[in-house]
Amino acid sequence: MDLQNQQRVKDAAEKYGAENLVVILGSSDAEGAEIYAETVTNGDPTFAGPLAGVPLGLAVYHVFEQDIRDEADPSVWEEQIGMMEMVLDTEGLANAVKGVREQYGKYTL
Repeated sequence: MDLQNQQRVKDAAEKYGAENLVVILGSSDAEGAEIYAETVTNGDPTFAGPLAGVPLGLAVYHVFEQDIRDEADPSVWEEQIGMMEMVLDTEGLANAVKGVREQYGKYTL
């Protein structure tokens, strides 16, 4: 997660409260998804950005998790995400983020 996005997340958590935010990731690789999820829950693991040492504990999900899909309009889901669902390891991506959320997250949907 780049430094600008880290700052945006930090600012939103300060403005609205961490308990009121949900981060939805769309990373196409599990390792990247885990790093992004860790950044918004436990702080920037590289200790380089605004979230270094800032454990926000945000609710974080991958777009492929069933909880997120259940909230989406089916026609919009198919139009925007359907193709990617056919070519990516959706279960692996969802499990990667879920694991980080369960380890570091303070909030859920």
